[in-house]
Amino acid sequence: MARITVEDCLDHVDNRFELVMKASKRARQLATGGKEPMVKEESDKATVIALREIAEGLVTESVLQNHFEEEETYEFTTATETVSEEDIAAAGLVEAILENGDAGEEGSAEDSDATPAAEDSEED
Repeated sequence: MARITVEDCLDHVDNRFELVMKASKRARQLATGGKEPMVKEESDKATVIALREIAEGLVTESVLQNHFEEEETYEFTTATETVSEEDIAAAGLVEAILENGDAGEEGSAEDSDATPAAEDSEED
């Protein structure tokens, strides 16, 4: 196992912060099984593989971007599949309660405002 130095990686990224961000995104891709390693694994962990790929100049914005577009699509699909008819009915019930509750409060507020005005006019 060869050692990967920050200097090796900085030849392919602008600064250390960018290195950390790219390495973490790429390591997450490798760890979750979303992408295959572009270098020989040699029984290394995902973070080491990601750093080796960066040091060799293999990790580009398109490699990182494609994963997150796929991930967002998956999360949206998963979220819509788990909504049941009961959840939809409950949401409709909550909405109806909120609408009725707001209307009732507005009506009582109007009544309370009208009463003091009527009392003031009687005193004059």
